[in-house]
Amino acid sequence: MVDEMNPEVVGECVIHTHPVPADELSRYSVESDFHAERDIANYVEGQAPDEIVQHVERIKKEVVLGDTYEIWDVTTDKDRWWVITNLTNLYSQKHFPTLDYTISFHIGLMMRLRSRPDRIISSDPTPFDEVFRRMDQADARHDVAVEAEDFQAVGMLLREALLSLIGAVRREANLPPEIERPQDANFLLWTELLMNHLCGGGSNKELRQHLKNLAKEAWQLSNWLTHTKSASRTASSISIHTCQTVVGHLMQVLKREEQDQADQCPICKSRDVRKHYDIEIPPNGDSYLSCGVCDWDDHPGV
Repeated sequence: MVDEMNPEVVGECVIHTHPVPADELSRYSVESDFHAERDIANYVEGQAPDEIVQHVERIKKEVVLGDTYEIWDVTTDKDRWWVITNLTNLYSQKHFPTLDYTISFHIGLMMRLRSRPDRIISSDPTPFDEVFRRMDQADARHDVAVEAEDFQAVGMLLREALLSLIGAVRREANLPPEIERPQDANFLLWTELLMNHLCGGGSNKELRQHLKNLAKEAWQLSNWLTHTKSASRTASSISIHTCQTVVGHLMQVLKREEQDQADQCPICKSRDVRKHYDIEIPPNGDSYLSCGVCDWDDHPGV
């Protein structure tokens, strides 16, 4: 006989008539990622400071156009949220009850944010501000161009943008003082020198050659557009996109050492090492690392 206060028995199955409290759910989770869960909990409590997180659970990962999005189900003492990463944002499940719709909405929103043109912010200057400004000028001139000479002017602006790019990269590249410097306007020689310095070594031969070839083609294309009487909207558009690619690649190569630094877990040797931040680390909070494969972390309090 089953007591009225206990779960019901249906056939051979036991069905609970009351939900498990949210703050108890983590005890029954098969897969738990303590550090990632704490990051998400801290994010939610920062966005909803009058709420206390009771349970965090990663639902799934979605890969869309090469970008990975983690989807989390978060329960607080007042509400329930979807939290989706890259860029991280939260959505109340009262207003976004359907997960598939929420994911589509989030990805669309993030794509719109990323597609906004770069704008120079005076309070946050970068070494590439002049490059961005000249590329914006080329875009604007392309939009209103009609005659061949208008598109030729786009080519001239692209040439100036590429020269500004080389100037910005060489200022940030920390070249050895003994290296002989070409003339400032010698784009091809500077590209050769900078790629050899920033992307050196036998293991980078193919990457280095690709970058040199692409930069050379962008320079030749913009020069051709500047002088050809057959300059057209199609040629101008292709030239702009080619130069944009070179700008992006050289900026990446400049930060290559930082981006490609591969920390390894000292226990399992995995490269799935994540960085977290804990405000409780004395004296004023600090970052620490954890492994996404095993239980290793270097938190000083553990």
